[in-house]
Amino acid sequence: MSDRSPSAATPENDPVSHDLFGALPDPRMQTPRPVEQPAVPGSRRAARAAASSVPAPKAPEGGVGVAAERQDESHSTLEALFRHEADPPVAPKRKKRRGCLVALLVVFVLVAGAAGGGLWVWNTYGGKISEVMGWGPSKDFETGLATGTALVTIKKGDGGRQISQALYDAGVTKTSGIFYEMLVKENVATTFYPGVYKLQQKMTAAAALTALNDPKNKMQNSAVIPEGLSVAETISRIAQSVDVPLEDLQAAVKNPADYGVNAPSLEGWLFPALYEFQPGATAKDVVTTLVQRTRDSLSAAAVPAADEQRVLTIASIIQREARAEADFYKVSRVIQNRLDQGMKLQMDSTAQYGYGELHSGSASTSDAAQTDDNPWNTYVIDGLPKTPIANPGDKAIDAAMHPAAGPWLYFVTVNLDTGQTVFSTTYAEHEAAVKQWQDWCKANPDSGC
Repeated sequence: MSDRSPSAATPENDPVSHDLFGALPDPRMQTPRPVEQPAVPGSRRAARAAASSVPAPKAPEGGVGVAAERQDESHSTLEALFRHEADPPVAPKRKKRRGCLVALLVVFVLVAGAAGGGLWVWNTYGGKISEVMGWGPSKDFETGLATGTALVTIKKGDGGRQISQALYDAGVTKTSGIFYEMLVKENVATTFYPGVYKLQQKMTAAAALTALNDPKNKMQNSAVIPEGLSVAETISRIAQSVDVPLEDLQAAVKNPADYGVNAPSLEGWLFPALYEFQPGATAKDVVTTLVQRTRDSLSAAAVPAADEQRVLTIASIIQREARAEADFYKVSRVIQNRLDQGMKLQMDSTAQYGYGELHSGSASTSDAAQTDDNPWNTYVIDGLPKTPIANPGDKAIDAAMHPAAGPWLYFVTVNLDTGQTVFSTTYAEHEAAVKQWQDWCKANPDSGC
């Protein structure tokens, strides 16, 4: 920005403007010039007078009239503005030099500002600019890279955006939006039916569209249940892809005794896996299939019948707390060590479940959830929660039965993207690890902390 304020940009305050405009006549009445005042030596007037040998005209006695005086002053002033090279400069050289320096400084500031502004714009919006301009790496996989198997679930009501995200989550497409962008760009009009589809990983968006439209790739009356879901979310997933009403499923899970389960609820008993049901399967058929799959896993881990509920409860905490399967057995050991020493478990997942925050999308527990007095909040109660808090998979059940050897009493995941977890024996070590996690969260505010 210039160092001059708007009020400074006037002939009176500006040195260059003053030299130019200051030579012009004042429109107000002027004091008459003495009659005998000769022409300014060296002026064009004096030169003309000398050339014609005619004296410069004198004003009438008594002074000149206003019009005559203004005409004479204006004539002299304009001559002064157009002096020949021998005349002294209108503005001193020092002022011109200062004006040039000021001008150069202004130009420098403007150029530097433009460069700095451009750098800020690029740093802030460079990614978007590259995306719009088509610069940078392709957002789609190349043809010929497709490999393996990927299961993609299309739920009732899913549109192009949701399916595009589901394809990316399953590893089918390279970016989350490329499939939807293709649908819009190509003006594709097609109907996507709910269900589970068998596709491949690393497919192009166009190949994924072709596969979704091929009936051979749709698994009939099927559902994919991920690990770590509650009963409510599990039956909702089933209803979205299987031809069974949600209301029927809600009624079917009300009485655990119908499936030989001696527990307050079926929490933890609806095993996470891929299921394909026979046409015409009822809600009770579906629930029976999931419960039986849980029994198969308990049997494979050699869980005694009397310990099934306890093991499922521990396994559900492991499933929700551990970020990587490699840490399942260490988390199991921490739980066992704390129980053996009479310590409260203080697991965030149990507090979140008891308060209804289990699937809030945040790894942190709210103060209200952490202090709420309910039979699942292990920050408040002693021992294990009232029931399992989620559906554990095979690995979590096995870890609950076979914890790793170690003295750990604490653990914290210090990088939610990679799942890096620090296990500690003393509280001081744990505090240092918590500080590491907090620093990571500050540097990655959008990563689910």
